[in-house]
Amino acid sequence: MSTETSVPSTQPTAPESAATAPPDATPAIDMDALMAFVFRAVDEVGATLNAALVVLGDKLGYYKDLAANGPTTPAELAARTGTAEPYAREWLNAQAAGAYLTYDPPSGRYTLPPEQAIALTVEDSPAFLPGFFQIALGTVHDVDHILDAARNGAGYGWHEHVTDVHVGCERFFRPSYNANLIDAWLPALDGVVEKLQEGALVADVGCGHGASTVLMAQAFPNSRFVGSDYHEASIATARRRAADAGVADRVDFQVAPAQALPGSGFDLITMFDCLHDMGDPVGAAEQVRRALAPDGTWMVVEPMAGDHVEDNLNPVGRAYYGFSTLLCTPASLSQDVGLALGTQAGPARIRDVATAAGFTRFASVAQTPFNRVLEIRP
Repeated sequence: MSTETSVPSTQPTAPESAATAPPDATPAIDMDALMAFVFRAVDEVGATLNAALVVLGDKLGYYKDLAANGPTTPAELAARTGTAEPYAREWLNAQAAGAYLTYDPPSGRYTLPPEQAIALTVEDSPAFLPGFFQIALGTVHDVDHILDAARNGAGYGWHEHVTDVHVGCERFFRPSYNANLIDAWLPALDGVVEKLQEGALVADVGCGHGASTVLMAQAFPNSRFVGSDYHEASIATARRRAADAGVADRVDFQVAPAQALPGSGFDLITMFDCLHDMGDPVGAAEQVRRALAPDGTWMVVEPMAGDHVEDNLNPVGRAYYGFSTLLCTPASLSQDVGLALGTQAGPARIRDVATAAGFTRFASVAQTPFNRVLEIRP
């Protein structure tokens, strides 16, 4: 061992760069920031559990009972809904802790504020939310399948998910269609309403339970509609919905994938919140191009998104990226091609799909906080 000692240099030493820093160097920890994140995560766990609680309250009739009867005790809620009081009590407490309900300690009563009552009980309100929670809960239910798919690069089909996914999807989007489709979105398309009033041929591709198809058929009795979806169970529901609405004489629902769109010469072809789920959206767009009349219109309604990741770093984008990871991207990867556009594809990527299929005109014509409406023409 050397007996030499080193002499400290009198010259200033430059700070180590990130490239030369010791490999075991760790950044300083801001304990306040750490604990703030921990408590934010606790809130996230509560929110995750609350998705199940909202679905529970919706299915057990708790919200509607509170809206109808005002300030309520757990015993009263349980008695009126035919449920066990311990469950009603703990559910009420959880809802009060999350500010879905208010609690009055002197009386021991819980109240559903009027604003929450609209969002949680009025199914034809565009603010209606239980369907959103229902599709979220159903999506999370199937996470084990997504774990396997992520490891092997496979997909998981829409038809493979639990029923809450299919039912919740319609319950979430239908109020927005009811509020906007006839009075705002269709009028935003050049000359389409006039054609529908006179009598047009319309295809609603990826129609699911047929909410959009039935709505258009009710508004435009002179037109004829073909709704199609590859999910047989959804088409069976759509046929019942058309019969119940009294429009079965002008609506034909068929089991068919987008690439096998039945018929041709359509004046209007619509896709509501489904193009990004398709394995081969370009192939579907090419089929739309072939099936449209020369002066026809392709209306694409997609989840609201910007073209860049940073455009979507907001509450709506966060929810949609979650659905994209667990639901929409696996659905696309389960099909041929598996392009996996993602729920937050944005208008530029949809334009690329349309252009690849031979369309030449593309415009964003309407939007809501949850949807963007695109007009695509040959």
